[in-house]
Amino acid sequence: MLSVDALTKSFGSKRAVDTVGFTVDKPMMIGVIGRSGAGKSTLLRMINRLSDATSGSIRFEGEEITTLKGAKRRAWQSRCAMIFQQFNLVPRMDVVSNVLHGTLNRRSTLATMFNLYPQADIHKSIDILDRLGIAEQAAKRAEALSGGQQQRVAIARALMQDPQMILADEPIASLDPMNAQIVMEALRRIYEEDGRMVITNLHTLDTARRYCDRVIGMRDGRIVFDGTPEQLTTGVARDIYGAGADFSEAATSTEIETLNTQTAQRPVPA
Repeated sequence: MLSVDALTKSFGSKRAVDTVGFTVDKPMMIGVIGRSGAGKSTLLRMINRLSDATSGSIRFEGEEITTLKGAKRRAWQSRCAMIFQQFNLVPRMDVVSNVLHGTLNRRSTLATMFNLYPQADIHKSIDILDRLGIAEQAAKRAEALSGGQQQRVAIARALMQDPQMILADEPIASLDPMNAQIVMEALRRIYEEDGRMVITNLHTLDTARRYCDRVIGMRDGRIVFDGTPEQLTTGVARDIYGAGADFSEAATSTEIETLNTQTAQRPVPA
């Protein structure tokens, strides 16, 4: 389904992503963890084609993604939706219009200029907002919403694209714990209920272990761990975050043990 092979991104003499490779055979929820600067965001931006790879290959269902240009590149970005840490909404625009921006890649320039949307798309956007628990916010300006609500609007905008894959770049980094949980549960439901692949960058072990089926650990641009949450031991965490890490960016041994129990108790999708 998704195959990344020897993917590299260089900025001058520095390699932000260094010969990264992994394969995903079926839709699942994948967490990419590591310290700031490990290459997590650069990896997602290359998969979405917001950033060009220096070398290497990204293939999705047999199609080479790294060479796509123009309309084909834009079509790929519709199939591979991106969610950002800072939401990237239009603050003064109402929530529904922000969600409808997820259809821009398939609309004409004239329709975009005059903000014209089919009734079917408007109804769909409200249905998605309802699914995410914020339909009552539809007529409000995006800037009037809390951070957690704005991130759910961003998720709704991504779903309007009807993508096969969603990439979430630090989607909870700026949220309080309660809103972070709501957003992560929403992403988990999108995978479980829709069968869409979700790849999300995360700072902390506990979040990755609780919500993800597979965890990829990055350090200095390279993958140093690729396995299940159950395999993410304290020793592995030290490999990812550094031997001297106090797990302030990860989790304590007690948290790891607690999350082992949470992972074991989480229902497995049919």
